[in-house]
Amino acid sequence: MRIAVALAFCAVALPVLAAGPELKTDDDKTLYALGVLASKSFADFKLTPKELEIVERGMTDALTGKKLAIDPDAYQPKVQEFAQKRMAASGQERAAREKTVVEGYAKEKGAEKTASGLVFISEREGSGASPKPSDKVKVNYEGKLIDGRVFDSSYKRGQPVDFQLNQVIPCWTEGVAKMKPGGKAKLVCPPAIAYGERGAGGVIPPNATLVFEVELLEVTPGAGSPSK
Repeated sequence: MRIAVALAFCAVALPVLAAGPELKTDDDKTLYALGVLASKSFADFKLTPKELEIVERGMTDALTGKKLAIDPDAYQPKVQEFAQKRMAASGQERAAREKTVVEGYAKEKGAEKTASGLVFISEREGSGASPKPSDKVKVNYEGKLIDGRVFDSSYKRGQPVDFQLNQVIPCWTEGVAKMKPGGKAKLVCPPAIAYGERGAGGVIPPNATLVFEVELLEVTPGAGSPSK
């Protein structure tokens, strides 16, 4: 459970950060990094300073063996409800904010905005036939959130990926089908054709607009497709 993991991380990190120690040793820096990583899990909660203080009190009491002020098991459903409400509200704010960013991409030179909301920007033209949804494609890519954070990259792994074009998010099915082998393009994917209100894997938040740089390396005809 992502929330439980985040709480476990913060239970270690926040009391250390509250004291504001200098980062003198590698262990100090590692603990600081732990706090930074844990904070990302709480970003969508939009906690106020007072709320963060209450969270820290609960963690400190639990870690130091003090008698707890409430029965945490009884409040587990309320924790989930609280998280869902805060994350939903944060997602709605993000969707509104990122809509203006998508509009900015749509105004770039050569940009094409489709009926689905995809913004397609060709960066290098390829040659040959474009893939059909039933075809298998090999690509290199990098995916970012609007704030520039990279959440996935075949370049970093040093290995392209293969997949059938109709078995990925709609943005990719539509966008890559507009490319030709050897081509490179930017795909700006609004949440409705990406991962929507649910997000994905604790890495992509709810209602997130995604920006992909994609290179189409190869196309292999799928069942029912003519030979290329």
